[in-house]
Amino acid sequence: MTDFVAIDFETANNVRSSVCSVGIVVVRNGEIADTFYSLIQPEPNYYNYWCSRVHGLCREDTDEAPVFPEVWAQIAPRIEGLPLVAHNKPFDESCLKAVFRVYQMDYPDYEFFDTLAASRRVFKDLPDHQLHTVAARCGYILESHHHALADAEACAWIAREIL
Repeated sequence: MTDFVAIDFETANNVRSSVCSVGIVVVRNGEIADTFYSLIQPEPNYYNYWCSRVHGLCREDTDEAPVFPEVWAQIAPRIEGLPLVAHNKPFDESCLKAVFRVYQMDYPDYEFFDTLAASRRVFKDLPDHQLHTVAARCGYILESHHHALADAEACAWIAREIL
């Protein structure tokens, strides 16, 4: 796969529509062609302790952030016609579908691939298949794990290697 978009969401709480940040990495002809990151005002707009502990974001970080439809309006033209790739596709795809539902947006039925599932098939000898572990195996050192853009970059690196 040489043309795709790696995507990663962070959520404010356990509700899938509560995306509070997004990172995308557009890959064309096997090279990174574009990146995008934004904070997002989550819906519902509250943070739980565990999510904040993972990614370091809290309500003060997103109080002035745009809502999802405004952010997606910037992303949609960048990703048009490209498949999406995520590390643990069920999570990121469910977040995307949930937030589309909350804002009553028409979901374009994006094609999604999963680097987590692929890494389990390709790298049977790894102690685990967490994003940072698989990225390191593919030669990418993930220094800001759980920052949406950094995670999307790691996912893109993995996808270029094994998809």
